Amino acid sequence: MKGTPYSIRNNEFYGDMAAWLRANAQDNDSELLRLKRNLRLARQEALTARQRQLLRMNFEQNKTVTEIAQELGVNKSTVSRTLLRAKRRLYQCLRYAL
Repeated sequence: MKGTPYSIRNNEFYGDMAAWLRANAQDNDSELLRLKRNLRLARQEALTARQRQLLRMNFEQNKTVTEIAQELGVNKSTVSRTLLRAKRRLYQCLRYAL
């Protein structure tokens, strides 16, 4: 085990595929940067103002659907459906970039 080019964790053995994958994984920083840039553009161009607002409240402010509904004075199901539509639209815009 002395010549092992990667670190071995407790439940791994020499030649373990998980350890090999960790050692030989490719860097995907450029793909992540491209996806983040495209996400920003898709949010501005493909979503409505209400969808952007709800996504911001849900993901950036970490509010639950119930909290968002109470704050805006709308039904929880309305918030849930709007978030679902926004996520689907973003997925459609970004699916080729994934």
